[in-house]
Amino acid sequence: MKSLNWLLYQVHRWLGLVLALFMFFWFFTGLVIMYSTPTTQNRSQQLAHAETLAPEIGWLSLGEAWSLSAQQRQLAVANKAKPADAPPAQKTAKQGQENQDNIIDARLVRSAGEAVWLVEDSQGQRFALSAIDGQLRETTPAQAVIIAENWFNANNSTDLITASYVETVEKPIILRNQDALSPFHRIAINQDGGELLISSRTGEVLHASTRVDRAFYWAGNWLHLLKPMEAIGLGKYRNDAQLWLGLFATIATLTGLIIGWLRWRPGFGGKRTYSQGRTQPYREFWLKWHFWSGLIGGTVVLFWALSGFLDTNPGKLFSQANPSKQEINRYLGNNTPEVIQNWQPVLPLLLSLSVGGADIVELSWRRLGDDAVLLAHTRDGRRLPQLPYGTSAKFSDDNLMAAITRVAGKTKVASKEILTGYDNYYYPRHHQSLVEKPLPVVLVTLADEAGTRYYLDPQDGKLLSKLDRSGRVLRWLYSGLHHWDFGWLYYRPLWDLWMLTWVAFGLVLGGSSLVVGWRLLKRTVLPKKAVRTTTPPIRTVRKRTPAKQVATKQRYL
Repeated sequence: MKSLNWLLYQVHRWLGLVLALFMFFWFFTGLVIMYSTPTTQNRSQQLAHAETLAPEIGWLSLGEAWSLSAQQRQLAVANKAKPADAPPAQKTAKQGQENQDNIIDARLVRSAGEAVWLVEDSQGQRFALSAIDGQLRETTPAQAVIIAENWFNANNSTDLITASYVETVEKPIILRNQDALSPFHRIAINQDGGELLISSRTGEVLHASTRVDRAFYWAGNWLHLLKPMEAIGLGKYRNDAQLWLGLFATIATLTGLIIGWLRWRPGFGGKRTYSQGRTQPYREFWLKWHFWSGLIGGTVVLFWALSGFLDTNPGKLFSQANPSKQEINRYLGNNTPEVIQNWQPVLPLLLSLSVGGADIVELSWRRLGDDAVLLAHTRDGRRLPQLPYGTSAKFSDDNLMAAITRVAGKTKVASKEILTGYDNYYYPRHHQSLVEKPLPVVLVTLADEAGTRYYLDPQDGKLLSKLDRSGRVLRWLYSGLHHWDFGWLYYRPLWDLWMLTWVAFGLVLGGSSLVVGWRLLKRTVLPKKAVRTTTPPIRTVRKRTPAKQVATKQRYL
């Protein structure tokens, strides 16, 4: 027992010494992340800043633009592939032919004043096709500057906007999971540090920030997620570093929590306390603060450390969070309905009449099997169904269930229900709205061992989310214990009060760990002061007679 007790203290002491700086910065950067403005533009922001569509006579149908650009698209795919992975010309041509019937998503927009079809195919490739001549469009730096100016003028801003091209970058650190849209043009806005990142492949604005926004990013997400490792060429080790640091932080916190409970003497029931009635053993300032911040906030700190560790998916315990590309392709089906390929953009007057004069910034096609839906998107995020011949306002239950059957294969459907409100697994983040997380949705549960759930958007047929049992467990172990986004805690300002309270405890715990750890390091590593070898001077000590002996002697005199 004594050996276990010694091991408990040693593990906590030395792990705490090594991780003190990391944990302090994790709490500090987590606080910064809580109140950072997201710089990656979501769907709401992209629609709000988009150019008004206003279709014109003579614009090409999607099928015409797709056919005219076939050779250019094949060359673009071959050039973008890495040399080691580049497919032979014959294979590339065959792949391009297959993709003609596998358009996943098609949107008609204006970009730098030009009409463009933005298309995604079943291989995940993204293209911008001119609706005027059908050619593959690459956004030039000059066009990116025009897009940037229009981005701010879309809301009738009266501020004077000056945009200038800075550089073209392949993989900016501040953008995640956008490789299909690279490279990006960096555009400077005015002289106050404004910045946009615009895809050269599609002309879409993916990032918008001020100097303050970027400062919050570098002080928050960049440090919190160990992004400096990518900046120095160690990006492939970043997930491993997060995994081991998260594991050791969990162990350090758990051992500290156990020690705190063992050494706490509250004096309940008349039991003894430490001297002077103290309930903890420390007199020194920093040790006392370390003890109490760990004892009170240690449980939440443990949850944060553990959930951060589990987010790295150690040992691949948890399944993939989102449906794979293959599942999405099966869900959508293999054919592109003829109405999508042949439909001609309507005249401005007809479009205005069909949407009640709303400011339309995009027309998008969605498909499921042989059925298709055309939606007009307004600047404020509304989706207004259009009804060309052979289409409907939204996908029917039969369309949706047929799509699920293609994904599920032989697995039967256990239940289907329509959700008009959010549940514990489908809900918006604090910076999201109905545009990013639409309602109502169709929840389909399969009769498999994992209880797989699919959330579907009946308006555009999109497969919004897929969760099996392990995904639902991870939702609680990571998001539940890391973001505390459930129940009453989800709602602000209660969420802010809860998070700020425990982050404050974490900062005190981390700060006191730094001080205590530094003192331990000095005692252990730094050389001790040399012992004095000089002989001290001899002092004559006069022996004093005890008062009792003096009194006795006087009595007999």
